[in-house]
Amino acid sequence: MTSAAQTQNKTAVVTGASTGIGEATVRTLAADGWKVFAVARRAERLEALAAETGAVPFAADVTSGDDVAALLAAVADTGGAGTLINIAGGARGADTIANASTEDWEWMYQVNVLGTMKMTRAFLPMLRATGEGTVLNLTSTAGLSAYEGGAGYNAAKFAQHAMTNALRLEEVANNVRVIEVAPGLVQTEEFALNRLGDKDAAAKVYAGVEKPLTAADVADVVKYAVSLPHHINLDHITVRPVAQAANHKLIRKEN
Repeated sequence: MTSAAQTQNKTAVVTGASTGIGEATVRTLAADGWKVFAVARRAERLEALAAETGAVPFAADVTSGDDVAALLAAVADTGGAGTLINIAGGARGADTIANASTEDWEWMYQVNVLGTMKMTRAFLPMLRATGEGTVLNLTSTAGLSAYEGGAGYNAAKFAQHAMTNALRLEEVANNVRVIEVAPGLVQTEEFALNRLGDKDAAAKVYAGVEKPLTAADVADVVKYAVSLPHHINLDHITVRPVAQAANHKLIRKEN
């Protein structure tokens, strides 16, 4: 492998980098010697992260074709990247289908599905050109098993899960490795708060759960998967806290 190819293959583009699992992944990869492009909409948070980690900040909305094109050009100008990690996403609302918010559903589909597609479509030529490209999509156990009040998020994550499987089939001839990491319950700064819009409601999501996953836990799994020799593909990784045996089976201990 040439020196340029080695540099590309330890260079990653990480979306959703301003908070939660995305931010933790930037920190984890940077600490392991990776060059990381930290991508999110909130420039001020990216600048602070870059100052701490040495990551390259790039403010962009993954649902914007123009932003994605600008990001691709910036990465190409600095030598390219061999790994794309699509973490940007999220949930909004916990309504039943009978009370579904069209705005919430459209937002979830835009960021989880179309944002992942736009990023992947843009970067595939670069990833193919390295000879050993990797795409890792962060989905969710919500994309594997539906639950009441989760239909919008379920639908978006099921779609992202299916898209990841299709991508693996389509890109194997190009030696592009495609990995899916599907976390269960992860306690982060913003996920439940953004979904439910209320601090008390967000706190109840994790109440009584002994040792829920942290963003750093998931970031460690992501780093492991993308750092393995390229011929090893962890197609699908489901990661949950021990207290969560399934989406519907979560042990909560009383105070």
